[in-house]
Amino acid sequence: MSGILRAAVFLDRDGTIIDDPGYLKDAGSVALLAGAGAAIAQLNQAERPVIVVTNQSGIARGFLTDAEYRSVAARLDQLLQPFAARIDATYYCPHAPELDGPCACRKPGLLLFEQAAAEHGIDLGASSWIGDRLSDILPAAAVGGIGLLVETGKGSHHREAALSHGFGVVSGLGAAVERIL
Repeated sequence: MSGILRAAVFLDRDGTIIDDPGYLKDAGSVALLAGAGAAIAQLNQAERPVIVVTNQSGIARGFLTDAEYRSVAARLDQLLQPFAARIDATYYCPHAPELDGPCACRKPGLLLFEQAAAEHGIDLGASSWIGDRLSDILPAAAVGGIGLLVETGKGSHHREAALSHGFGVVSGLGAAVERIL
């Protein structure tokens, strides 16, 4: 993609945008976290590409199928519509390190972020990472971006580690978006 590179916002899915019951495979169980729809709409209005990058090791572990993962992703898109919010692209790693060995696409690996940057004209160094686990935001440190840990999902368990790495910690996605914008 040619032209001016844009700053994107990379979001984790489970525990950041939606409730994380663990290995979510039932589209009917998808629930937006409070303020998530409005926060994503704010990013859309600010013309920031919203890209979801998610580790989905449950696929390799046999807890859900690729089709079930896609069904959950489609349901998320439907839930965002009343907020006039959209996710511009989604990337996921279906691997489980203990089964598949190490891979470059599993966060905090950079492969999926680099792929998104190439496909959507994104400046990784000017971008932001938001998630509820340290692995969601560590890519920011590798490329010079901004990383914010949300205390939703598993975030409270990763607070001290995030702070020790110099990342900001906020209550949820809405607070993260306010800080970024």
